[in-house]
Amino acid sequence: MNQEIQITKQLSQQQQELPPLAPEDGATAQEQDHKSQDQEQQGVDAGAADRHHLNKKKLTFLQLVFLIYFEVAGGPYGSEQAVRAAGPLITLLGFLVFPFAWGVPESLVTAELSAALPGNGGFVRWADLAFGPLAGSLLGTWKYLSCVINIAAYPALVADYLGRAIPGGRARTGTVAGMTVLLAFVSCTGLSTVGWGAVALGLVSLAPFVLMTGIAAPKVRPRRWAAVQVEGSKDWWLFFNTLFWNLNYWDSASTMAGEVDRPERTFPRALAVAVVLIAASYLLPLMAAIGANDAPPDKWTNGYLADVAGVQARSNQCLAGIIGGPWLKYWMEAGAVLASVGMFEAQLSSGAFQLLGMAELGLLPSVLARRDTRFRTPCVAIAASSAVTLAVVSFLGFDDVVATANFLYSLGTLLEFAAFLCLRARLPELKRPYRVPLRLPALAAMCAAPSAFLVYVCAVAGWRVLALAGALTALAVGLHAAMRLCRSKNWSPSTPPPSMKMGFARLDNGFDLLEVLNCHEQNKQNE
Repeated sequence: MNQEIQITKQLSQQQQELPPLAPEDGATAQEQDHKSQDQEQQGVDAGAADRHHLNKKKLTFLQLVFLIYFEVAGGPYGSEQAVRAAGPLITLLGFLVFPFAWGVPESLVTAELSAALPGNGGFVRWADLAFGPLAGSLLGTWKYLSCVINIAAYPALVADYLGRAIPGGRARTGTVAGMTVLLAFVSCTGLSTVGWGAVALGLVSLAPFVLMTGIAAPKVRPRRWAAVQVEGSKDWWLFFNTLFWNLNYWDSASTMAGEVDRPERTFPRALAVAVVLIAASYLLPLMAAIGANDAPPDKWTNGYLADVAGVQARSNQCLAGIIGGPWLKYWMEAGAVLASVGMFEAQLSSGAFQLLGMAELGLLPSVLARRDTRFRTPCVAIAASSAVTLAVVSFLGFDDVVATANFLYSLGTLLEFAAFLCLRARLPELKRPYRVPLRLPALAAMCAAPSAFLVYVCAVAGWRVLALAGALTALAVGLHAAMRLCRSKNWSPSTPPPSMKMGFARLDNGFDLLEVLNCHEQNKQNE
Protein backbone atom coordinates (compact mmCIF):
# COMPACT_ATOMS: atom_id res chain seq x y z
CA MET A 1 0.00 0.00 0.00
CA ASN A 2 2.78 2.46 0.91
CA GLN A 3 4.57 1.62 -2.32
CA GLU A 4 1.41 2.36 -4.34
CA ILE A 5 0.95 5.73 -2.62
CA GLN A 6 4.60 6.63 -3.24
CA ILE A 7 4.35 5.76 -6.94
CA THR A 8 1.15 7.78 -7.31
CA LYS A 9 2.64 10.80 -5.53
CA GLN A 10 5.75 10.72 -7.70
CA LEU A 11 3.69 10.61 -10.88
CA SER A 12 1.48 13.44 -9.67
CA GLN A 13 4.46 15.64 -8.81
CA GLN A 14 6.00 15.02 -12.21
CA GLN A 15 2.77 16.03 -13.89
CA GLN A 16 2.57 19.27 -11.88
CA GLU A 17 6.15 20.26 -12.81
CA LEU A 18 5.75 19.69 -16.57
CA PRO A 19 4.00 22.29 -18.74
CA PRO A 20 0.75 21.25 -20.40
CA LEU A 21 1.24 19.57 -23.77
CA ALA A 22 -0.72 20.31 -26.85
CA PRO A 23 -3.03 17.53 -27.94
CA GLU A 24 -1.45 15.23 -30.48
CA ASP A 25 -3.15 14.10 -33.65
CA GLY A 26 -6.34 15.92 -32.73
CA ALA A 27 -6.63 14.28 -29.32
CA THR A 28 -8.67 16.21 -26.80
CA ALA A 29 -7.46 17.21 -23.35
CA GLN A 30 -9.91 14.71 -21.85
CA GLU A 31 -8.35 11.86 -23.82
CA GLN A 32 -4.92 12.92 -22.63
CA ASP A 33 -6.16 12.82 -19.02
CA HIS A 34 -7.48 9.29 -19.53
CA LYS A 35 -4.12 8.24 -20.99
CA SER A 36 -2.28 9.71 -17.99
CA GLN A 37 -4.59 7.87 -15.60
CA ASP A 38 -3.98 4.60 -17.45
CA GLN A 39 -0.23 5.07 -17.08
CA GLU A 40 -0.60 5.68 -13.34
CA GLN A 41 -2.74 2.57 -12.97
CA GLN A 42 -0.15 0.50 -14.86
CA GLY A 43 2.52 1.66 -12.40
CA VAL A 44 0.33 0.70 -9.45
CA ASP A 45 -0.49 -2.68 -11.01
CA ALA A 46 3.21 -3.36 -11.61
CA GLY A 47 4.01 -2.69 -7.96
CA ALA A 48 1.19 -4.97 -6.84
CA ALA A 49 2.40 -7.70 -9.19
CA ASP A 50 5.91 -7.47 -7.75
CA ARG A 51 4.58 -7.83 -4.22
CA HIS A 52 2.41 -10.78 -5.27
CA HIS A 53 5.50 -12.47 -6.76
CA LEU A 54 7.42 -11.95 -3.51
CA ASN A 55 4.53 -13.28 -1.40
CA LYS A 56 4.48 -16.47 -3.48
CA LYS A 57 8.05 -17.08 -2.30
CA LYS A 58 7.14 -16.81 1.38
CA LEU A 59 7.19 -19.96 3.51
CA THR A 60 3.74 -21.42 4.17
CA PHE A 61 2.43 -23.20 7.27
CA LEU A 62 3.14 -26.72 5.97
CA GLN A 63 6.64 -25.81 4.82
CA LEU A 64 7.42 -24.25 8.20
CA VAL A 65 6.16 -27.34 10.08
CA PHE A 66 8.56 -29.62 8.22
CA LEU A 67 11.43 -27.14 8.39
CA ILE A 68 10.99 -27.09 12.20
CA TYR A 69 10.74 -30.88 12.12
CA PHE A 70 14.11 -31.12 10.36
CA GLU A 71 15.65 -28.36 12.45
CA VAL A 72 14.85 -30.34 15.60
CA ALA A 73 14.66 -34.03 14.71
CA GLY A 74 14.31 -35.50 11.23
CA GLY A 75 13.26 -38.87 12.63
CA PRO A 76 14.70 -41.25 15.26
CA TYR A 77 18.00 -41.69 13.40
CA GLY A 78 20.82 -41.20 15.86
CA SER A 79 18.72 -41.99 18.94
CA GLU A 80 20.22 -45.48 19.32
CA GLN A 81 23.05 -44.20 21.51
CA ALA A 82 20.55 -43.29 24.25
CA VAL A 83 19.50 -46.96 24.58
CA ARG A 84 23.13 -47.98 24.71
CA ALA A 85 23.90 -45.42 27.43
CA ALA A 86 20.94 -45.82 29.79
CA GLY A 87 18.85 -48.81 28.73
CA PRO A 88 15.38 -49.13 27.15
CA LEU A 89 13.18 -47.92 30.00
CA ILE A 90 15.02 -44.68 30.71
CA THR A 91 15.34 -43.99 26.98
CA LEU A 92 11.59 -44.36 26.42
CA LEU A 93 10.84 -42.15 29.41
CA GLY A 94 13.31 -39.58 28.14
CA PHE A 95 11.74 -39.37 24.68
CA LEU A 96 8.29 -39.26 26.24
CA VAL A 97 8.96 -36.41 28.68
CA PHE A 98 11.71 -34.37 27.07
CA PRO A 99 9.89 -33.15 23.91
CA PHE A 100 7.27 -31.53 26.15
CA ALA A 101 9.35 -30.49 29.18
CA TRP A 102 12.00 -28.95 26.92
CA GLY A 103 10.33 -28.39 23.57
CA VAL A 104 7.16 -26.69 24.79
CA PRO A 105 8.82 -23.87 26.81
CA GLU A 106 11.28 -23.09 24.02
CA SER A 107 8.52 -23.24 21.42
CA LEU A 108 6.39 -20.80 23.41
CA VAL A 109 9.29 -18.36 23.72
CA THR A 110 9.99 -18.67 19.99
CA ALA A 111 6.34 -18.23 19.04
CA GLU A 112 5.87 -15.05 21.10
CA LEU A 113 9.07 -13.28 20.07
CA SER A 114 8.95 -14.35 16.40
CA ALA A 115 5.44 -12.90 16.17
CA ALA A 116 6.34 -9.71 18.08
CA LEU A 117 9.68 -9.04 16.37
CA PRO A 118 9.59 -10.68 12.94
CA GLY A 119 12.67 -10.42 10.80
CA ASN A 120 15.69 -12.41 9.70
CA GLY A 121 18.10 -13.03 12.54
CA GLY A 122 15.45 -14.19 15.02
CA PHE A 123 16.92 -14.62 18.49
CA VAL A 124 19.81 -12.26 17.64
CA ARG A 125 17.29 -9.43 17.40
CA TRP A 126 15.74 -10.40 20.72
CA ALA A 127 19.03 -10.29 22.63
CA ASP A 128 20.12 -7.12 20.83
CA LEU A 129 16.89 -5.38 21.82
CA ALA A 130 16.97 -6.62 25.42
CA PHE A 131 20.65 -6.23 26.34
CA GLY A 132 22.41 -4.42 23.50
CA PRO A 133 24.60 -5.34 20.51
CA LEU A 134 27.26 -7.26 22.45
CA ALA A 135 24.64 -9.69 23.77
CA GLY A 136 23.19 -10.03 20.27
CA SER A 137 26.63 -10.74 18.86
CA LEU A 138 27.43 -13.34 21.54
CA LEU A 139 24.10 -15.10 21.19
CA GLY A 140 24.39 -15.07 17.42
CA THR A 141 27.91 -16.50 17.51
CA TRP A 142 27.05 -19.28 19.96
CA LYS A 143 23.91 -20.32 18.11
CA TYR A 144 25.47 -20.03 14.66
CA LEU A 145 28.55 -22.08 15.53
CA SER A 146 26.34 -24.62 17.28
CA CYS A 147 24.28 -24.84 14.09
CA VAL A 148 27.18 -25.36 11.68
CA ILE A 149 28.93 -27.76 14.05
CA ASN A 150 25.67 -29.67 14.34
CA ILE A 151 25.31 -29.75 10.55
CA ALA A 152 28.64 -31.55 10.36
CA ALA A 153 27.10 -34.54 12.16
CA TYR A 154 24.60 -35.29 9.36
CA PRO A 155 27.03 -36.28 6.59
CA ALA A 156 28.82 -38.43 9.17
CA LEU A 157 25.52 -40.04 10.18
CA VAL A 158 24.69 -40.76 6.53
CA ALA A 159 28.13 -42.32 6.10
CA ASP A 160 27.54 -44.57 9.14
CA TYR A 161 24.28 -45.87 7.67
CA LEU A 162 25.72 -46.33 4.17
CA GLY A 163 28.80 -48.00 5.65
CA ARG A 164 26.60 -50.92 6.70
CA ALA A 165 25.73 -51.50 3.05
CA ILE A 166 28.92 -50.19 1.36
CA PRO A 167 31.91 -50.74 3.65
CA GLY A 168 35.08 -48.71 3.11
CA GLY A 169 36.78 -45.60 4.42
CA ARG A 170 36.95 -43.88 1.04
CA ALA A 171 33.21 -44.18 0.58
CA ARG A 172 32.69 -42.49 3.96
CA THR A 173 35.02 -39.58 3.15
CA GLY A 174 33.44 -39.06 -0.25
CA THR A 175 29.95 -39.11 1.25
CA VAL A 176 30.78 -36.44 3.81
CA ALA A 177 32.49 -34.05 1.39
CA GLY A 178 30.16 -34.62 -1.55
CA MET A 179 26.99 -34.20 0.46
CA THR A 180 28.21 -30.93 1.98
CA VAL A 181 29.14 -29.33 -1.34
CA LEU A 182 26.12 -30.56 -3.31
CA LEU A 183 23.52 -29.49 -0.76
CA ALA A 184 25.10 -26.06 -0.43
CA PHE A 185 24.31 -25.51 -4.12
CA VAL A 186 20.73 -26.75 -3.60
CA SER A 187 20.25 -24.23 -0.77
CA CYS A 188 21.15 -21.42 -3.14
CA THR A 189 18.12 -22.19 -5.36
CA GLY A 190 15.66 -20.60 -2.96
CA LEU A 191 14.11 -21.04 0.47
CA SER A 192 10.77 -22.00 -1.05
CA THR A 193 12.51 -24.90 -2.81
CA VAL A 194 14.08 -25.95 0.50
CA GLY A 195 10.67 -25.73 2.20
CA TRP A 196 8.82 -27.93 -0.28
CA GLY A 197 11.79 -30.27 -0.34
CA ALA A 198 11.49 -30.60 3.44
CA VAL A 199 7.83 -31.59 3.08
CA ALA A 200 8.64 -34.31 0.53
CA LEU A 201 11.69 -35.60 2.40
CA GLY A 202 9.77 -35.68 5.67
CA LEU A 203 6.96 -37.79 4.29
CA VAL A 204 9.28 -40.24 2.52
CA SER A 205 11.73 -40.62 5.43
CA LEU A 206 8.95 -41.18 7.98
CA ALA A 207 7.23 -43.87 5.89
CA PRO A 208 9.54 -46.82 6.82
CA PHE A 209 9.13 -46.07 10.53
CA VAL A 210 5.37 -46.03 10.17
CA LEU A 211 5.58 -49.42 8.45
CA MET A 212 8.02 -50.81 11.02
CA THR A 213 5.76 -49.68 13.88
CA GLY A 214 2.73 -51.29 12.28
CA ILE A 215 4.49 -54.58 11.44
CA ALA A 216 6.05 -54.86 14.89
CA ALA A 217 2.89 -54.07 16.84
CA PRO A 218 1.65 -57.72 17.15
CA LYS A 219 5.12 -58.86 18.19
CA VAL A 220 5.78 -56.23 20.87
CA ARG A 221 6.22 -57.52 24.44
CA PRO A 222 5.78 -54.65 26.95
CA ARG A 223 8.11 -56.38 29.45
CA ARG A 224 11.00 -55.52 27.14
CA TRP A 225 10.28 -51.81 27.62
CA ALA A 226 10.88 -52.17 31.34
CA ALA A 227 14.40 -53.60 30.96
CA VAL A 228 16.93 -51.34 32.68
CA GLN A 229 20.05 -53.49 32.60
CA VAL A 230 23.21 -51.89 31.21
CA GLU A 231 26.57 -53.54 31.63
CA GLY A 232 28.50 -51.45 34.14
CA SER A 233 27.28 -48.00 35.18
CA LYS A 234 25.00 -45.89 33.01
CA ASP A 235 26.66 -43.29 30.82
CA TRP A 236 24.59 -40.27 31.77
CA TRP A 237 26.79 -37.86 29.83
CA LEU A 238 26.18 -39.78 26.59
CA PHE A 239 22.49 -40.26 27.34
CA PHE A 240 21.69 -36.60 27.98
CA ASN A 241 23.85 -35.37 25.12
CA THR A 242 22.13 -37.78 22.73
CA LEU A 243 18.67 -36.84 24.03
CA PHE A 244 19.44 -33.14 23.86
CA TRP A 245 21.05 -33.34 20.43
CA ASN A 246 18.00 -35.12 19.02
CA LEU A 247 15.49 -32.66 20.48
CA ASN A 248 16.96 -29.15 20.41
CA TYR A 249 17.00 -26.23 17.94
CA TRP A 250 13.32 -25.38 18.33
CA ASP A 251 14.16 -21.70 17.88
CA SER A 252 16.30 -22.06 14.75
CA ALA A 253 13.44 -21.36 12.36
CA SER A 254 13.05 -17.91 13.95
CA THR A 255 16.11 -16.75 11.99
CA MET A 256 13.97 -17.05 8.83
CA ALA A 257 10.95 -15.19 10.25
CA GLY A 258 11.35 -12.50 7.61
CA GLU A 259 10.73 -15.14 4.93
CA VAL A 260 7.54 -16.57 6.50
CA ASP A 261 4.05 -15.66 5.32
CA ARG A 262 2.19 -13.94 8.22
CA PRO A 263 4.66 -15.06 10.92
CA GLU A 264 2.45 -13.76 13.73
CA ARG A 265 -0.09 -16.49 12.88
CA THR A 266 2.05 -19.13 11.20
CA PHE A 267 4.77 -19.57 13.84
CA PRO A 268 2.57 -20.49 16.87
CA ARG A 269 0.51 -22.98 14.86
CA ALA A 270 3.51 -24.57 13.15
CA LEU A 271 5.40 -24.99 16.43
CA ALA A 272 2.40 -26.62 18.13
CA VAL A 273 2.02 -29.19 15.33
CA ALA A 274 5.78 -29.81 15.20
CA VAL A 275 5.98 -30.67 18.93
CA VAL A 276 3.44 -33.48 18.55
CA LEU A 277 4.92 -34.73 15.27
CA ILE A 278 8.45 -34.88 16.67
CA ALA A 279 7.47 -36.61 19.91
CA ALA A 280 5.57 -39.30 17.99
CA SER A 281 8.34 -39.78 15.41
CA TYR A 282 10.78 -40.76 18.17
CA LEU A 283 8.65 -42.56 20.72
CA LEU A 284 6.59 -44.90 18.53
CA PRO A 285 9.46 -46.42 16.47
CA LEU A 286 11.61 -46.86 19.59
CA MET A 287 8.75 -48.59 21.40
CA ALA A 288 8.29 -50.91 18.40
CA ALA A 289 11.99 -51.70 17.97
CA ILE A 290 12.66 -52.25 21.68
CA GLY A 291 9.48 -54.20 22.28
CA ALA A 292 9.95 -56.59 19.34
CA ASN A 293 13.47 -57.87 20.06
CA ASP A 294 15.63 -58.93 23.02
CA ALA A 295 18.91 -57.37 21.91
CA PRO A 296 20.99 -56.06 24.84
CA PRO A 297 21.68 -52.30 25.07
CA ASP A 298 25.30 -52.64 23.93
CA LYS A 299 24.03 -53.64 20.46
CA TRP A 300 22.40 -50.21 20.01
CA THR A 301 24.85 -48.12 18.01
CA ASN A 302 24.25 -45.60 15.22
CA GLY A 303 22.39 -47.36 12.43
CA TYR A 304 21.01 -50.15 14.62
CA LEU A 305 17.39 -49.22 13.89
CA ALA A 306 17.98 -50.29 10.29
CA ASP A 307 19.26 -53.65 11.58
CA VAL A 308 16.20 -54.00 13.76
CA ALA A 309 14.05 -53.39 10.71
CA GLY A 310 15.51 -56.02 8.41
CA VAL A 311 18.57 -58.11 9.39
CA GLN A 312 18.00 -61.76 10.17
CA ALA A 313 19.40 -63.04 13.46
CA ARG A 314 22.63 -65.04 13.23
CA SER A 315 22.88 -66.00 16.88
CA ASN A 316 20.68 -67.26 19.64
CA GLN A 317 19.63 -63.67 20.37
CA CYS A 318 16.51 -62.53 18.59
CA LEU A 319 17.29 -59.54 16.41
CA ALA A 320 15.42 -57.75 13.67
CA GLY A 321 14.32 -60.44 11.28
CA ILE A 322 11.15 -60.73 13.35
CA ILE A 323 10.01 -57.25 12.25
CA GLY A 324 10.49 -56.98 8.51
CA GLY A 325 13.12 -58.03 6.02
CA PRO A 326 16.03 -56.71 3.97
CA TRP A 327 13.69 -54.51 1.93
CA LEU A 328 12.71 -52.58 5.06
CA LYS A 329 16.34 -52.28 6.13
CA TYR A 330 17.35 -50.75 2.81
CA TRP A 331 14.34 -48.43 2.80
CA MET A 332 15.23 -47.26 6.29
CA GLU A 333 18.84 -46.67 5.29
CA ALA A 334 17.60 -44.67 2.32
CA GLY A 335 15.29 -42.82 4.72
CA ALA A 336 18.30 -42.00 6.91
CA VAL A 337 20.02 -40.43 3.91
CA LEU A 338 16.90 -38.44 3.00
CA ALA A 339 16.32 -37.31 6.58
CA SER A 340 19.92 -36.18 6.90
CA VAL A 341 19.56 -34.25 3.66
CA GLY A 342 16.47 -32.55 5.08
CA MET A 343 18.20 -31.70 8.37
CA PHE A 344 21.27 -30.42 6.56
CA GLU A 345 19.23 -28.22 4.23
CA ALA A 346 16.97 -26.83 6.97
CA GLN A 347 19.80 -25.97 9.34
CA LEU A 348 22.11 -24.64 6.63
CA SER A 349 19.34 -22.27 5.52
CA SER A 350 18.68 -21.26 9.12
CA GLY A 351 22.35 -20.51 9.75
CA ALA A 352 22.70 -18.57 6.50
CA PHE A 353 19.67 -16.38 7.19
CA GLN A 354 20.99 -15.80 10.71
CA LEU A 355 24.21 -14.41 9.21
CA LEU A 356 22.12 -12.28 6.87
CA GLY A 357 20.14 -10.91 9.83
CA MET A 358 23.29 -10.19 11.84
CA ALA A 359 24.78 -8.36 8.84
CA GLU A 360 21.60 -6.27 8.55
CA LEU A 361 21.96 -5.38 12.23
CA GLY A 362 25.53 -4.23 11.65
CA LEU A 363 27.01 -7.08 13.72
CA LEU A 364 28.80 -8.66 10.74
CA PRO A 365 30.20 -7.36 7.45
CA SER A 366 27.49 -6.41 4.98
CA VAL A 367 28.84 -8.82 2.36
CA LEU A 368 27.06 -11.60 4.29
CA ALA A 369 23.73 -9.86 3.62
CA ARG A 370 24.11 -10.08 -0.15
CA ARG A 371 21.35 -12.01 -1.88
CA ASP A 372 21.32 -13.80 -5.20
CA THR A 373 19.49 -11.60 -7.70
CA ARG A 374 17.36 -14.46 -9.02
CA PHE A 375 16.60 -16.67 -6.02
CA ARG A 376 16.97 -14.03 -3.25
CA THR A 377 19.06 -16.40 -1.15
CA PRO A 378 22.10 -15.29 0.91
CA CYS A 379 24.61 -17.25 -1.19
CA VAL A 380 27.69 -15.71 0.46
CA ALA A 381 26.41 -16.76 3.89
CA ILE A 382 25.58 -20.25 2.57
CA ALA A 383 29.10 -20.65 1.14
CA ALA A 384 30.68 -19.47 4.41
CA SER A 385 28.57 -21.89 6.45
CA SER A 386 29.45 -24.81 4.19
CA ALA A 387 33.16 -24.03 4.48
CA VAL A 388 32.94 -23.99 8.29
CA THR A 389 31.05 -27.29 8.22
CA LEU A 390 33.75 -28.97 6.14
CA ALA A 391 36.40 -27.69 8.55
CA VAL A 392 34.46 -29.09 11.53
CA VAL A 393 34.14 -32.51 9.86
CA SER A 394 37.91 -32.58 9.41
CA PHE A 395 38.81 -31.90 13.06
CA LEU A 396 36.01 -33.32 15.24
CA GLY A 397 34.62 -36.82 15.67
CA PHE A 398 30.89 -37.55 15.96
CA ASP A 399 30.79 -37.50 19.78
CA ASP A 400 32.80 -34.26 19.92
CA VAL A 401 30.46 -32.70 17.35
CA VAL A 402 27.42 -33.54 19.48
CA ALA A 403 28.98 -32.35 22.75
CA THR A 404 30.33 -29.07 21.34
CA ALA A 405 27.10 -28.23 19.53
CA ASN A 406 25.10 -28.91 22.70
CA PHE A 407 27.40 -26.76 24.86
CA LEU A 408 27.30 -23.73 22.57
CA TYR A 409 23.56 -24.12 22.08
CA SER A 410 23.06 -24.25 25.86
CA LEU A 411 24.95 -20.99 26.38
CA GLY A 412 22.92 -19.28 23.67
CA THR A 413 19.58 -20.57 24.92
CA LEU A 414 20.26 -19.42 28.49
CA LEU A 415 20.83 -15.91 27.13
CA GLU A 416 17.73 -16.27 24.97
CA PHE A 417 15.53 -17.13 27.97
CA ALA A 418 16.99 -14.14 29.81
CA ALA A 419 16.16 -11.86 26.86
CA PHE A 420 12.60 -13.19 26.77
CA LEU A 421 12.03 -12.47 30.47
CA CYS A 422 13.74 -9.06 30.19
CA LEU A 423 11.50 -7.98 27.31
CA ARG A 424 8.41 -9.10 29.22
CA ALA A 425 9.51 -7.15 32.31
CA ARG A 426 10.75 -3.97 30.63
CA LEU A 427 8.35 -3.83 27.69
CA PRO A 428 5.02 -5.18 28.95
CA GLU A 429 3.07 -3.03 26.46
CA LEU A 430 4.98 -4.24 23.41
CA LYS A 431 2.50 -5.42 20.81
CA ARG A 432 2.59 -9.23 20.76
CA PRO A 433 0.25 -10.87 18.20
CA TYR A 434 0.83 -14.12 20.10
CA ARG A 435 1.39 -13.89 23.84
CA VAL A 436 2.18 -16.77 26.20
CA PRO A 437 -0.80 -16.59 28.62
CA LEU A 438 1.29 -16.46 31.80
CA ARG A 439 2.46 -13.70 34.13
CA LEU A 440 6.13 -12.96 34.65
CA PRO A 441 6.66 -15.19 37.75
CA ALA A 442 5.04 -18.13 35.95
CA LEU A 443 7.16 -17.45 32.88
CA ALA A 444 10.29 -17.49 35.03
CA ALA A 445 9.22 -20.85 36.46
CA MET A 446 8.52 -22.14 32.94
CA CYS A 447 12.06 -21.23 31.87
CA ALA A 448 13.65 -22.53 35.09
CA ALA A 449 13.35 -26.27 34.38
CA PRO A 450 14.92 -26.22 30.89
CA SER A 451 17.53 -23.74 32.15
CA ALA A 452 18.55 -26.18 34.88
CA PHE A 453 19.05 -28.85 32.25
CA LEU A 454 21.11 -26.45 30.13
CA VAL A 455 23.35 -25.74 33.13
CA TYR A 456 23.79 -29.51 33.60
CA VAL A 457 24.79 -29.96 29.93
CA CYS A 458 27.41 -27.25 30.36
CA ALA A 459 28.66 -28.68 33.66
CA VAL A 460 29.31 -32.18 32.32
CA ALA A 461 31.16 -30.99 29.20
CA GLY A 462 34.71 -32.29 28.80
CA TRP A 463 37.82 -30.13 28.82
CA ARG A 464 38.13 -30.18 25.03
CA VAL A 465 34.61 -28.81 24.67
CA LEU A 466 35.22 -26.15 27.32
CA ALA A 467 38.48 -25.06 25.69
CA LEU A 468 36.90 -24.89 22.22
CA ALA A 469 33.85 -22.99 23.49
CA GLY A 470 36.08 -20.54 25.39
CA ALA A 471 38.17 -19.86 22.31
CA LEU A 472 35.08 -19.33 20.14
CA THR A 473 33.55 -16.98 22.72
CA ALA A 474 36.74 -14.93 22.81
CA LEU A 475 36.62 -14.84 19.02
CA ALA A 476 33.05 -13.51 19.16
CA VAL A 477 34.00 -10.72 21.57
CA GLY A 478 36.98 -9.80 19.42
CA LEU A 479 34.84 -9.77 16.27
CA HIS A 480 32.29 -7.49 17.93
CA ALA A 481 35.03 -5.07 19.02
CA ALA A 482 36.52 -5.10 15.52
CA MET A 483 33.14 -4.33 13.93
CA ARG A 484 32.61 -1.40 16.30
CA LEU A 485 36.06 -0.04 15.51
CA CYS A 486 35.50 -0.36 11.75
CA ARG A 487 32.19 1.47 11.97
CA SER A 488 33.63 4.27 14.09
CA LYS A 489 36.54 4.77 11.65
CA ASN A 490 34.47 4.15 8.51
CA TRP A 491 36.92 1.43 7.51
CA SER A 492 34.38 -1.04 6.18
CA PRO A 493 31.15 -0.92 4.17
CA SER A 494 29.21 -2.71 6.90
CA THR A 495 25.55 -1.95 7.25
CA PRO A 496 25.02 0.84 9.83
CA PRO A 497 23.43 -0.17 13.12
CA PRO A 498 19.83 -0.31 11.92
CA SER A 499 17.91 0.02 15.19
CA MET A 500 15.83 2.77 13.60
CA LYS A 501 16.33 1.57 10.02
CA MET A 502 14.76 -1.81 10.80
CA GLY A 503 12.09 -0.33 13.04
CA PHE A 504 13.69 -1.40 16.32
CA ALA A 505 15.02 1.25 18.73
CA ARG A 506 17.32 0.17 21.52
CA LEU A 507 16.51 0.92 25.11
CA ASP A 508 19.28 3.47 25.55
CA ASN A 509 19.06 5.50 22.34
CA GLY A 510 16.69 8.19 23.57
CA PHE A 511 13.77 7.26 21.35
CA ASP A 512 10.35 6.06 22.37
CA LEU A 513 10.83 2.32 21.79
CA LEU A 514 7.20 1.31 22.09
CA GLU A 515 6.10 3.99 19.66
CA VAL A 516 8.68 2.89 17.09
CA LEU A 517 7.84 -0.81 17.44
CA ASN A 518 4.09 -0.29 17.20
CA CYS A 519 4.56 2.06 14.24
CA HIS A 520 6.62 -0.66 12.56
CA GLU A 521 3.89 -3.22 13.16
CA GLN A 522 1.24 -0.85 11.82
CA ASN A 523 3.29 -0.30 8.67
CA LYS A 524 3.57 -4.06 8.13
CA GLN A 525 -0.20 -4.41 8.49
CA ASN A 526 -0.78 -1.63 5.96
CA GLU A 527 1.49 -3.36 3.49
